[in-house]
Amino acid sequence: MRKSPRDITFEASIEDLSHDGRGVARVDGKTVFVADALPGERVLARLQRKHRHFDEASTEEILTASPDRVAPRCRHFGVCGGCVLQHLAPPAQIAAKQNVLAQNFTRIGHVEPARWLAPLTADVWGYRRRARLSVKHVPKKGKTLVGFRERDARFVADLAHCDVLDPALGEKLDSLGALLNDMQGAASIPQIEFSAGDDARVLVFRHLQPLSDPDRTKLAAFGCEHRFAILLQPGGTDSVHALQPGDVELQYALPAYDLKLAFTPLDFVQVNARINQKMIAHALELLQPGPDDRVLDLFCGLGNFSLPVACHAGHVCGVEGDTGLVERARSNASANGIGNTEFHVGDLAGAVRGSSWARQDWDLMLLDPPRSGAEELLRQLPGKSVRRVVYVSCHPASLARDAGELVRSHGFKLQAAGVMDMFPHTAHVESIALFER
Repeated sequence: MRKSPRDITFEASIEDLSHDGRGVARVDGKTVFVADALPGERVLARLQRKHRHFDEASTEEILTASPDRVAPRCRHFGVCGGCVLQHLAPPAQIAAKQNVLAQNFTRIGHVEPARWLAPLTADVWGYRRRARLSVKHVPKKGKTLVGFRERDARFVADLAHCDVLDPALGEKLDSLGALLNDMQGAASIPQIEFSAGDDARVLVFRHLQPLSDPDRTKLAAFGCEHRFAILLQPGGTDSVHALQPGDVELQYALPAYDLKLAFTPLDFVQVNARINQKMIAHALELLQPGPDDRVLDLFCGLGNFSLPVACHAGHVCGVEGDTGLVERARSNASANGIGNTEFHVGDLAGAVRGSSWARQDWDLMLLDPPRSGAEELLRQLPGKSVRRVVYVSCHPASLARDAGELVRSHGFKLQAAGVMDMFPHTAHVESIALFER
């Protein structure tokens, strides 16, 4: 009888770490990705899936451990898909992420920075101020599960505690699960969004059916007891409303610039507040805006970079595709008494040359695009007047591709690049790069 792939075990030497945090080995000339294995280790692995060009395996036993291996802090590690690198010491995590960025520059962009920037790091626990938790009612278990997706994304991890979430929620997941188990309409709730400002914390319950009065009463009591504002989302994002009358105000401060930025519970904000403050200072140091400089901030969101830059520059123009975020950026500028900014709604993945802001001359440019990067935009911009570009990236492959475009098509040099530990214990790589004419 032919063996099932999962009956096959083998020894492997781990040579590298993949972009998703798995160990990389070569076995009989074929690449094998081994979950929970680290570079420098010798492991006994169990085959999970065979593919034409690579195989996937899991770690059965550590035969020779890496000196960077540590005991995972979270009891859910290995099942929950929220973190994949808790078994790797934090300094080694950030070194691995810089290696991923360097490999992408070489293989995809065919460029190399003139110098590497020191990585930006901060506390590695309790850092998440935004999260989307999945909810799954499981009648066979007689309970409702709440947490991140498991590594097998078909399932929801049953979390009682989470060390990377803001402790206001991370230490209350068992209470949140108990609330859901006690609700009649739990089966109609597929997800809960968490958002934390400096002074308030919000839970947004997405529900597919109207909630009963007893369920609404239980939600209100939970919010009061644990100091959460409770919002409901029966439909699209425009349907979000407070469970009880009253304004829900979220904001975060940027003390170095004497700014406070307001946002709504479903707005995009940088997940890690500590790294965000360091990142803004880092971007300003690289961009070097002066009082005579005109700065173009693309994918500007609610003004996270625009407003600090405006404290130093002559004029700042922010462009963003989300109308709500542009409204928030304008409001934040007004509330902070900043008058040297303008904000526009623009499709930055489409044709922009005809836009009024794109026809103007700019001295400096800042980019903070989504994972897809700025490929189409960089076919049209920057103009010849732009002498310096700072690119903040959440995906090293798209940054590397766009770096090649800036260097070969626009006459820039990749002066510096480095990583920022926005998501400790995950394989997510946040980075920043400086380009100069």
